[in-house]
Parts: sequence; C-alpha cells; structure tokens
Amino acid sequence: MYYIAGLALNPPPPQAVEGLAVLTTLKFMHYAISTTRAIAPVAEAEAGSIRTMPSSFISKVVSPIHGIASFISPVTYMLCVTFNRFTQPAWMQRMSLPNSYMTHDSEVVLRVAACASTVLLLRFIALTFKHLGNQWHADRGAREKPKVVQTGPYAVVRHPLYTDVLIQDMLFAVMFWSYAPLVGLGITAAAFAVKMPIEEELIMKDPAVATEYRAYMQRVPARIIPFLW
Repeated sequence: MYYIAGLALNPPPPQAVEGLAVLTTLKFMHYAISTTRAIAPVAEAEAGSIRTMPSSFISKVVSPIHGIASFISPVTYMLCVTFNRFTQPAWMQRMSLPNSYMTHDSEVVLRVAACASTVLLLRFIALTFKHLGNQWHADRGAREKPKVVQTGPYAVVRHPLYTDVLIQDMLFAVMFWSYAPLVGLGITAAAFAVKMPIEEELIMKDPAVATEYRAYMQRVPARIIPFLW
C-alpha cells in the first residue's frame, strides 16, 4: 500500500510496471534516433562534411562496440517483454537485481523513479544537443568548419553526451531490474576510455582549433565525470 498526499494507493500490477518501463525505453530510443537523424543533415550543411578520420583499426571498431553494447539490452528488453504480454521471460528474470534487502513495493518505487529520471535525462540530452549544434557527428572525425563547444554541459565536462549514455545505462538497470544493462555499461565505459583520447588527439592535430582546444582541456579537465574522470 502506498500513501501519497494522504491517499492510500494499491501497488500497480507487475504488467503495469513492465509496460511503463517498455514505454519509457521506447520514448528514449525514439528520441535518440529521431534527434540524430534530424541534426545530421543540418550539421553537414552548416559545418561541412567530415574531413579528417582516424585510420587505426581500434578507432574504427570502438564506436560500433559501444553502440551495440548500449542498445542491445534495451532493444532486447522491449521486444521480449512486449511479446511476452508485459512479463519478463524466465531467462530474463534469472538476471534480476537482488531484492532480498527490500520489499516488492520498494522495488516498484525505484523502477518507477528510474523511468521518471529517464524523462528528465532527455531534457539534459536535448540541452547537450542544443549546445553541440552543428558540430555533432556519429564518426570520430572533424568537420570542415570545426568549432570548440564550451558552453552549457560542455563547460562542466568535455564529453557530456557520453555522460548521458552512461547515466542512461544505469537507469536501464533499475528500470528493467536487471544486471544486463550493467554489463553493457562496463563495455561502453571501456570503449569510451579508448575512444575519447583518439577523438581529442585528432582535434589537437587540427591547426584551426588545436590551440583553443588545449586551453579548453586545461579549463575543463573532466571528460565525463567532474573531479573523477
């Protein structure tokens, strides 16, 4: 039984919680795909095409690795739970987070809170895209008209979109109440650790922005997490 503003509310059925998690995940995926599809042609029209790309093998595979690691868990969850009538299949339940230290109602509250946090995170992602503007690209190169973005979230960390991805992976773990997104989180974090130095080295080789970016790195030392990383 829940008590909100003096009202006694019965806990929602399990299918309702799974349904909420599915809808929230679908909203996140739709936003991510539609936003990048909308911004890509604008970025190319305003800032030009990608003119420099890293050539090493690891630089070419690291983006697909973290992309697959981040998307495979939510996509699998949405499909399997939806086609199983909004109930997690038995094999999926075997990867559930431990709940021996809390009540079922507490688990439900945490999962609903994670769904609400995802909606709030979308606002932060939108803000990040707004400040990144025409410098966005899915590859690891530099555009013909490069610019060092230093405003908004970029005044706090140098790669805020990566911060968003890691936060969302953690939220997925709570939303799905599963270890699976945490595996993806570990793979994605490792991929980012490899990818970010490659990206920054490429930027510092560009004479148009190298000096400005070095000064930016000194002013904003954190790549993803302030004071830590």
